[in-house]
Amino acid sequence: MKKLMITALMAVTTLTAGAQEKKTIELPAWLNNVKFSGYGMVQYQGHDKENAHENSFNLRLVRLALDGRIQQDWYWKMQLQLNGNTSSLNASPRIVDVFAEWQKYKYFMVKAGQFKRPFTFENPMHPITQGFMSYSQPVSKLAGFSDRTGEQSSNGRDIGVQIQGDFLKDKSGRNLLHYQVGVFNGEGINQKDKDNKKDIIGGVWVMPIKGLRIGAFGWTGTRYMTTTQTDPNMTSVQGNATISKTESVRKNRYALSAEYALNDWTARAEYIHSQGFAANKDKGDKADGWYALCIAPVIKNKLHAKARYDCYRDQKTWASSKTYYEVGADYLFNKNLQLNVEYARVNERATHQSYNLVDVELDFRF
Repeated sequence: MKKLMITALMAVTTLTAGAQEKKTIELPAWLNNVKFSGYGMVQYQGHDKENAHENSFNLRLVRLALDGRIQQDWYWKMQLQLNGNTSSLNASPRIVDVFAEWQKYKYFMVKAGQFKRPFTFENPMHPITQGFMSYSQPVSKLAGFSDRTGEQSSNGRDIGVQIQGDFLKDKSGRNLLHYQVGVFNGEGINQKDKDNKKDIIGGVWVMPIKGLRIGAFGWTGTRYMTTTQTDPNMTSVQGNATISKTESVRKNRYALSAEYALNDWTARAEYIHSQGFAANKDKGDKADGWYALCIAPVIKNKLHAKARYDCYRDQKTWASSKTYYEVGADYLFNKNLQLNVEYARVNERATHQSYNLVDVELDFRF
């Protein structure tokens, strides 16, 4: 009897081990390096613009990301934006980043996929560490957020291939020079090229002392779009009429940038110029804008005071300018949770209006 029980127990053990063996799944080794992360930005914003008062809670951004390495030299990332609705591509949940980058040599790295355009210092920055309630107006209008050309909202991104690198080290081993240049579709995120003409975007900056960088950027390309223009042959008696035309519209842009970021202090300024028609050709073929900001520690790595001057001229004239005069503060509960409060006085010369704006955000990461 005892012998029979031992035999039965051994049989059960063997079967159990066999079943466990069958359920074991061998995962690729590179999956051990995969990191899951994300962040959310909860916003309250209100303004007292004449005849258009507004205040609302809003989910400014909700994103989830996976990133890691395939072998030592290859880095990859995929990021999804979840907030919005499914009524349109612009506001629906969507892919914002999908790319892989060969990083064997720091002086020559190659990135391919969908990612941030290499234009301005501010565009590639994380929305939380960028420091304010939104990216500056010139970056938003001239780098592919709510672009002047009418391009779908693309969060400053496009699809293409880019090379970049850092080199020319000083005695301490710190690189003094950075370059980056890429070829892109010119249509924004999740879009094929519609006119078979590519955008070329690049930049270079020097870093003469620790914390300081001074750079210049250039962008030339086209966008295939439907433009509208008032028909000059229509008289005032006949009323205004518009001419619509689908065409490749050229865009040429440049930016001049400077930033100092060290010991929890940040000072940054950029000027952006654009030549190329907007979707509405009546606005002309030129626009520009600039901003200057300072973020100063009150309690280092805990509490900051900040201010920004942000001006955008949609037709490169003062009559078309919109200016934000902003002050605020942020408080870091820890490195993954912070509260931001801002006040802005907004001046719109085109509408001859000035009004007040308040923005409060709770930002968190995981």
